[in-house]
Amino acid sequence: MSIQIFILSKLMEDKNYPYKLKKQLSEPIPLDRLGGLTESKLYYHFESLVKQGLVEPVEVIKEEHRPDKQVYAITDKGREELPKKIYKLFENAEEIKDMIVCLANIKYVDRDKVVDILEKKIKTINGIWEEIRSFEPEQIGKDNENIGEFLHGYLSTRTDHTIYWFEELIKRIKTKEL
Repeated sequence: MSIQIFILSKLMEDKNYPYKLKKQLSEPIPLDRLGGLTESKLYYHFESLVKQGLVEPVEVIKEEHRPDKQVYAITDKGREELPKKIYKLFENAEEIKDMIVCLANIKYVDRDKVVDILEKKIKTINGIWEEIRSFEPEQIGKDNENIGEFLHGYLSTRTDHTIYWFEELIKRIKTKEL
């Protein structure tokens, strides 16, 4: 889904073609390779967006001794669906790293709605943590007490860290630093 959000957001700015978008993702930092995005995956997502009616081919650029370039534009339906896809990715993301494409395109959504989504995530994390915290390492059994202590420390630190960064993200969204 994040690839489709990336494509739609780029097409909100101007018409484009897959190879050019892949090139933009690879310079200056090779985000395409870091994220495992191949040209075939990118083309697959373009085709999927065409089938959904969110983008449409508008032009073919022909150059001598080069493959034709299919240029795409976002449709009205695509403009309408982009915010929905962004909200859905925010809702489904488990960590902030899963939200990077959404954060880069936050201008296409209502910030207050994003804050609500993130605040619900914090409540959920706190609820799960309260449940986990109620278990004592000894309850796992004498043979697994060390594992219980290790997991308790790991989960405690990780949960505190996650909540801190979600709260920081909320603050920055509210103050429009992001």
